[in-house]
Amino acid sequence: MKFCSSCGAQVRIEVPAGDNRPRHVCISCAEIHYSNPKIIAGCLPVFEDKVLLCKRAIEPRIGYWTLPAGFMENNESTEQAACRETLEEANARVSNLQLYSLTSMTHISHVQMIYLATLDDLDFSAGEESLEVELFSEADLPWEDIAFQSITNALRCYFEDRRSQSFPLRHFEIHAPSKRPLSKASV
Repeated sequence: MKFCSSCGAQVRIEVPAGDNRPRHVCISCAEIHYSNPKIIAGCLPVFEDKVLLCKRAIEPRIGYWTLPAGFMENNESTEQAACRETLEEANARVSNLQLYSLTSMTHISHVQMIYLATLDDLDFSAGEESLEVELFSEADLPWEDIAFQSITNALRCYFEDRRSQSFPLRHFEIHAPSKRPLSKASV
């Protein structure tokens, strides 16, 4: 950041009074510009014994499978963001949302919140950011082609928890990226 979004003057990095971290501070109006983690919200849509996954049509990890999820927008709750992303990526409607997986990704300053949800019907299809959308049973899940470690974690826990029918909130921390290739060669 070089210029203040409030007045257009230059900013400098300093620790503001009463703070303990360097921030961008406007040299003219003294506006403090905070850079905070981004929130990703999504769903783990369930229908009978299957989960709905989307094959990514965009980077990162194009061609790999994921749960429908994306960045939260201003003026929406995390539940609203999860439902919106599910509709955008899978043209799917969900209900009975329960926060299920919370992942702190410190290396990229993101927090991912995945809601366990009921898929309302089988009227789903690939949205603009998806190549395909498909229901998978545990035995048929493409484990080697899951896009992100956070999604693998949520899916593994879901199928484990389903056996006991107890779905506690799961918390994960990911401190470094996986060593997987960034995209699939055959898309």
